Amino acid sequence: MRIKQLVVYVGLLILGGSVGVWGSRYLMETPQELTRETPAVVPTTLKPFPFPSQSSSQTNLNFIAKAAQKVGPAVVRIDATRQVSEQMGETFEHPFFRRFFGNDLPIPREQIERGTGSGFILTPDGQLLTNAHVVDGTKEVKVTLKDGQVYQGTVIGTDPMTDVAVVKINGTDLPTVDIGSAEQLNPGEWAIAIGNPLGLDNTVTVGIISALGRSSSEVGVPDKRVRFIQTDAAINPGNSGGPLLNAQGQVIGINTAIRADAQGLGFAIPIETAQRVANQLLTTGKAAHPYLGIHMITLNPELRKELNEDQQLGFNVVDNEGVLVVRVVNDSPAEKAGFKPGDIIVQVGAQPVSKAVEVQEQVELSTIGEILAVEVVRNGQPLTLKVLPASFPTD
Repeated sequence: MRIKQLVVYVGLLILGGSVGVWGSRYLMETPQELTRETPAVVPTTLKPFPFPSQSSSQTNLNFIAKAAQKVGPAVVRIDATRQVSEQMGETFEHPFFRRFFGNDLPIPREQIERGTGSGFILTPDGQLLTNAHVVDGTKEVKVTLKDGQVYQGTVIGTDPMTDVAVVKINGTDLPTVDIGSAEQLNPGEWAIAIGNPLGLDNTVTVGIISALGRSSSEVGVPDKRVRFIQTDAAINPGNSGGPLLNAQGQVIGINTAIRADAQGLGFAIPIETAQRVANQLLTTGKAAHPYLGIHMITLNPELRKELNEDQQLGFNVVDNEGVLVVRVVNDSPAEKAGFKPGDIIVQVGAQPVSKAVEVQEQVELSTIGEILAVEVVRNGQPLTLKVLPASFPTD
């Protein structure tokens, strides 16, 4: 028996040092020791997982959560329904189809188009701000608050040039937002967006202010008169019309999803622009934009060369920089004030300008029907023109 144990012991040693040690211990243990089990340790009491209490969770909120809690109740979902018709009638007006159908032409079919956007409440009695493209083409919308209350909303007015609209619901003691200032922003500051992107209600996204003063042409919507706030906070369809907040939970802009290809970038209308337009919409039902009636471009050396090679321009460009008047609209305020193609605009009002967008901004800030002094350089000589801005034509 001892010989067998020795053989086993030597075999285990060959497998390795640690195994050999374990094997020698195994051989020296008695059967009673081998069958003895270590008693399991059973806790007398099981302590529950320490979930934070309501009071402690409220005190530990970060600034994003605090801003969302503060503003969230005043952010609404706007469901708009509009009728659109298929343009079959225009197609079948062609003489080719007339030969076959005569007067029995197919009737354009009406279709219902539904869209969802966001908005936020300005006053306790239910004045809302949103994007014009959210409510365009309809007079009534459904407005849903965060707490589930549903109201019928009336579109007071829309302004396509700034994409701002005002909606009114009949309510009392409604939650409202605090208004901040976009003029005091700096790139790199926090930006918080709240809205209903892709139909997902009460969504909060966060990022930073990535740029300021983006012109409408830079953003890709040259028909707008807005200097946009650029942010990397996620803004998707459905966010349109919702608020962009600063770290204090104050509204600094209206989010607008205007670029389908703007991956990782969002844009917002500064709150000062939105308020100015909203006041006009509430007062008169429409927004009036001052208009001079000139086509202008910002010069650079390459553009100057291209323009001088264009035989149809009618004048020679001698400056490498500045704002060049390319065309003056017939019977416009600019024509009546004496503007001519080839003029270089250097100052509007009291503000020096070097870019076309700066001229547009100063004209936008002027008053319709009141004299606006514009300094130009014509044939190398300074000249001050006094123009009376008119309301932007609707045609």
